[in-house]
Amino acid sequence: MLSENTYWTSITKKAFYIAISIISIIAAIKLAMFYMPFLVAFVISLMMEPAIKKLMEKFKISRRVSSIIMFIIVFGTILGLLVWGIATIVSEASNLLSGFNEYYEKINNQIQNLIKSINFEKLNISNQLTQIFQDTISSLVQRLSIYLQSFLTQLIKFVTSIPTIAIYFAVTILALYFICTDKIYMIDELEHHLPEKWVKEIAIHLKQLTKTLGGYLKAQATLILISFTISLVGLYIMSFAGLNVGFPLLIALGIGFVDALPILGSGAVMIPWAIISGLNGDITLGISIIVLLIIMSFTRQFIEPKIVSGNIGIHPIFTIIAMYTGFKLIGVLGMFVGPILLIILKNVFSDFIDNGILKSIFGTES
Repeated sequence: MLSENTYWTSITKKAFYIAISIISIIAAIKLAMFYMPFLVAFVISLMMEPAIKKLMEKFKISRRVSSIIMFIIVFGTILGLLVWGIATIVSEASNLLSGFNEYYEKINNQIQNLIKSINFEKLNISNQLTQIFQDTISSLVQRLSIYLQSFLTQLIKFVTSIPTIAIYFAVTILALYFICTDKIYMIDELEHHLPEKWVKEIAIHLKQLTKTLGGYLKAQATLILISFTISLVGLYIMSFAGLNVGFPLLIALGIGFVDALPILGSGAVMIPWAIISGLNGDITLGISIIVLLIIMSFTRQFIEPKIVSGNIGIHPIFTIIAMYTGFKLIGVLGMFVGPILLIILKNVFSDFIDNGILKSIFGTES
């Protein structure tokens, strides 16, 4: 009887540990979203760290001086890109909204013409089903147009809310400065105020997460930035060449957004765009888009093995499940958060997973 009680006490403790860990991780992610400027500053500081150390070694200067030099360079770059980005986004989004009805009618008519060109009689599909199919497509296009209009309106409101942008920018820059210059002091304070056992446990988990999650995020961010840059340059070249590319930055952002989603890629946007352009009679634009996609794909395939040094050890089906779960819980943002949370959980519960989760909980007695 005593042995049975000990067994169930052990199981209860393990289940309680897992529940508390999951709640803590979810709470940490929510706090990270709330304190996003500090998280952004921390990520940028990690990217700056190798350059700071290299300056220190090469010119034999202190960490503070090296950090200030790198901070000035990064600050100027971010400020310049922010000003250019806001001005360009507002201009392109405003122009798109002003002619939105015209673009919607063109796309809708093109889709309807494509549907009419299909010989449904040879497919033995009744007129009633054909009409339902056409109405469904029209409804889908209309809903997408409404969503896009709402998104563009909200985007303009956000980028033109100068006080909000200024506060986010100021907090991020200040946090970045202090993280870079006072990193050693912050680590010492953390070790001073936390129990030694906690510090060791945190250090172990942080090292594991930095190696897997940090490496994964850095690699994905680099690949997305490369795809965005290539698409932006390519689209501007098309625009300057007189092709029908009216909103290069917005389109490049859309391509980067889709490319950021696990499993999907830039082809999910560019292939349909090329097909629609070709069907609309603009063969040159369609071919140009395909060529740009090929360049992006080859560049990514060449660079990806060098950037992504290892596999995160998660099967694509679980990544898709994590994306879908995140989407159902918190919307589009969940498609990014879901896989990240999955990687964190895999690392935190690596011992349980390696031994078999149910076996680890129920298989042994204490």
